[in-house]
Amino acid sequence: MKKVAGWIIASTLISYLLSVFVSPRFLALPTLLAWMILFLMWTELGKSGRNQAIILLVLGALALLFSSINGVFLGFSEVLAVNVPLLAMFVAVSFLTLTNSGNEDQDLPQGNLAVITTAFGTNMLGAVINLSILFVFGDRMKKNGTLSRSQTTILARSFCAAAWWSPFFIATGVALTYAPDMHWQQTLQPGILMCLLAICYSIIEVNIRRQKEFRGYPLKAESLMVPLLLAATVIVVHHFYHDLKILVLTCLVAPIGSLIFMKGRPRLSTLHDFINNRISSVSSQFVLFLAAGVFSTGLKSITYVYPAIFNLAGLSFTPVLFAIISGGLIIIGIIGVHPVVSIAIVSPLLLPLNPDHSQLGFLFLTSWAISTGCSPLSGVGLALTSRYHVSPRDILMNNWQYAVVMWVLACGVNSIFF
Repeated sequence: MKKVAGWIIASTLISYLLSVFVSPRFLALPTLLAWMILFLMWTELGKSGRNQAIILLVLGALALLFSSINGVFLGFSEVLAVNVPLLAMFVAVSFLTLTNSGNEDQDLPQGNLAVITTAFGTNMLGAVINLSILFVFGDRMKKNGTLSRSQTTILARSFCAAAWWSPFFIATGVALTYAPDMHWQQTLQPGILMCLLAICYSIIEVNIRRQKEFRGYPLKAESLMVPLLLAATVIVVHHFYHDLKILVLTCLVAPIGSLIFMKGRPRLSTLHDFINNRISSVSSQFVLFLAAGVFSTGLKSITYVYPAIFNLAGLSFTPVLFAIISGGLIIIGIIGVHPVVSIAIVSPLLLPLNPDHSQLGFLFLTSWAISTGCSPLSGVGLALTSRYHVSPRDILMNNWQYAVVMWVLACGVNSIFF
């Protein structure tokens, strides 16, 4: 089943690119393939993942049925395919794990410099190869099967801070989907600033409070060349081809870059093994994002049935509203609601205000970066608790002050840039 799912997942990306560059009529194919994954891999999901997907699908379906009875139906293409471009991006960036060279045969560096190199290394490498970087670094840094409080802080926050700026982070794809006119270049500068603030704050905090020597990751300078080169490629190409959307560009650059820079040899056998055995790990994201798409479309339909109730006329997307919405999204993200779900809820409510979509995108990126870095129930938090036996309570207690400070700083950065 894993092998079959792997090839269907890879075909989802290929057929989506055909729908972009050949004909929009091809969009039906990646949509069909994506939903096949939901049914094929349903039993492979964890209990919490299935429950969350069921709730989203049932509520979304009920909302769609109610809206249809009242004369509002947005069409099957929007119901079933709204998040298909996002899933194609997810598949594309999963190939970037092939560029990871694995553990380094060096002694672990210690001290203040180790904190700095580990933090920025996690951010820059994680920006490209995503969640797997936590396992690469964590497995090398752990002692007696666990990570220290300082190590957990640096890894989680530095990785999640990449959501503010990386075009390869799924958070960017979500922001581009739910703030459709967002210009990525306009969120890049405030995003990089917030990323630097988050990392520097964490480095200072760790250096002040740590009671024993920090054991970092033995990072080599050449390890950073691939993520820097790929990120630069996206920025440069988008500068000259404005009509090529960042999401589509990422779907192209990520697999091509993976083939060029992959560490395994021979390339064809490595790629074949990846599709057969490893790419199916994204199937849980397929289920969640498809369910969230149904829920979001159902909610959007309800707003059309009762426009007066959901009409925020008279309000504007002010810094105060930014602060309220971002704070709310961060809180519900920390308690376990996936950011794509909360973003799917607020997007149809905020879009009628005609906000600056880049500002709206920055709000979504902010809520994602902060909540996932502080929650024991996020993908990052679950990875740390399950693999390295980090206490969920410790994650919450160690990060609540960070969440508040970053929220305040993000509100300030929003006022400066937007």
